[in-house]
Amino acid sequence: MFSDPAANLAKLGLTDGMKVADLGAGSGFYSMEAAKKVGVSGRVYAVDVQKDLLERLRSLAAGQGIRTIEVVWGNAEKLGGTKLRDASCDRVVASNVLFQIAKPDDFVLEIKRIVRPGGKVLLVDWSEASAIGPKSVVPAAKAQTLFEKDGFTAEQSFPAGDHHYGFIFSR
Repeated sequence: MFSDPAANLAKLGLTDGMKVADLGAGSGFYSMEAAKKVGVSGRVYAVDVQKDLLERLRSLAAGQGIRTIEVVWGNAEKLGGTKLRDASCDRVVASNVLFQIAKPDDFVLEIKRIVRPGGKVLLVDWSEASAIGPKSVVPAAKAQTLFEKDGFTAEQSFPAGDHHYGFIFSR
């Protein structure tokens, strides 16, 4: 099975009214699924550097009557680059982005800045064992170390499909 956003998000414990940041939202699979979980009183911030993907996501959400997704043109690789307020998010999703990040330490610090104390992070990324993944990946052990050295605790690790690993980190 390829990575399943609904199954992976289920591990994050999303509830009505939560504020969620989807970093590197891309096509919006996680944003759309998260919006269903946080309900009309919640908010999903879909952050990406690619304006065209954000516009497609905005149109997709509008077409399905979803009004709780706010697209944000921003860069999660820079401190303050997501444009979200400090400790403004209950949950953060980072799926298939870590392997592309030039400065992973800055990425983790930006996540730490926007997630509230007690908040959680879902990290899903390409496994080293994947034959179809990118040539350069961040191994699961390295990803775990990256987050733990900045004060996160790995609550759970899991296979996030046949080609991905997953973690739930808490702050």
